[in-house]
Amino acid sequence: MSGAASALFLLDIKGRVLIWRDYRGDVSAAQAERFFTKFIEKEGDPQSQDPVVYDNGVTYMFIQHSNVYLMTASRKNCNAASLLLFLHRVVDVFKHYFEELEEESLRDNFVVVYELLDEIMDFGYPQYTEAKILSEFIKTDAYRMEVTQRPPMAVTNAVSWRSEGIVYKKNEVFLDVVESVNILVNSNGQIVRSDVVGALKMRTYLSGMPECKLGLNDRVLLEAQGRATKGKAIDLDDIKFHQCVRLARFENDRTISFIPPDGSFDLMTYRLSTQVKPLIWVEAQIERHSRSRIEIMVKSRSQFKERSTATNVEIELPVPSDATNPNIRTSLGSAAYAPERDALVWKIKSFPGGKEYMLRAEFSLPSIQSEEVVPERKAPIRVKFEIPYFTVSGIQCLALPMLGIGPHETLLLVRYLKIIEKSGYQALPWVRYITMAGEYELRVL
Repeated sequence: MSGAASALFLLDIKGRVLIWRDYRGDVSAAQAERFFTKFIEKEGDPQSQDPVVYDNGVTYMFIQHSNVYLMTASRKNCNAASLLLFLHRVVDVFKHYFEELEEESLRDNFVVVYELLDEIMDFGYPQYTEAKILSEFIKTDAYRMEVTQRPPMAVTNAVSWRSEGIVYKKNEVFLDVVESVNILVNSNGQIVRSDVVGALKMRTYLSGMPECKLGLNDRVLLEAQGRATKGKAIDLDDIKFHQCVRLARFENDRTISFIPPDGSFDLMTYRLSTQVKPLIWVEAQIERHSRSRIEIMVKSRSQFKERSTATNVEIELPVPSDATNPNIRTSLGSAAYAPERDALVWKIKSFPGGKEYMLRAEFSLPSIQSEEVVPERKAPIRVKFEIPYFTVSGIQCLALPMLGIGPHETLLLVRYLKIIEKSGYQALPWVRYITMAGEYELRVL
């Protein structure tokens, strides 16, 4: 970071200072009032709703959570993205301590808030924002404080996200590969937008300070090693790692090497810009038999292999806002009219691959219509689903005997997952694959 924050302010919804911490002595509490005045001036302009405000040599960076504004002020040329990320981490820390970050929780715990502000930032530079580590020596309950409290080793060593001395009777690692499919299909049945957003979610219950190594079927790595990549490698875009990953090692040999935090965390998120075939295809046909009756015929088809099954499928079909008296029949699942959403919602608990199901619905329309012709609203068909043991991109664990794997279709492979600890214990790795619908819309009506 080329510059540092001068102060951190916590403001209420009216811009009044609840708590503030001065780190460099070059701004005053009056800066908060100047910031909020500039913020109010810009509030009516939709083109200027950005989280950075500059005024008279001071840069203000802010976020809003509930009824509280978190704002940093700086006279230096700061990395704005880094400080905005820091403010989001501050929100996570406060929520860990107070359950909810609100004006009332700040007023009730201002002593703890000041303690936290002293630890998470030093002279304007972000420091420790791992709530689990902070909670080891900053406790909300004063009776639990020890007179000779010493900071945990995590604060004084290079691994700030993990404490030493962690012991488990059973050492286990759970890896969830979760992918969200985003698809937009136009009225001609053509895919307009298609991408996959994925995350490697881990839960680690490991003793000591283990070193973990994870290898993927990354095209860059396989080509560098001279291996054949046809049909086995993928190109990952927009990769984002947890801070525990050694980025230098990844840049050098594409190996994900890390000492994991204890408990749950997102090891990595990624995006694939590949063309994805719609996993569940929906065709709908509307027939107006008269001015007072409309019939909707829907055909849904699963376009993945028979060995996989989609669960909790929900298909939302738009219907006219003045429709009444629904008469619905389905070949599988249940369907209900949701007038508050102007939609017909079809729910299927289990949708096997390679199957096709039908829905037919009739609605009554008012016989008397307004003289003013209102253009008909054409909302898209929205689909929600989950497919266990299935990934569109194809992350798959191969090298270790992973437990808990069912049938799946994969392209992205976790080629190996090694866990090394100086005591030499054996850890059990468990892997689960889930594909779910993200922004999944079909504008076929």
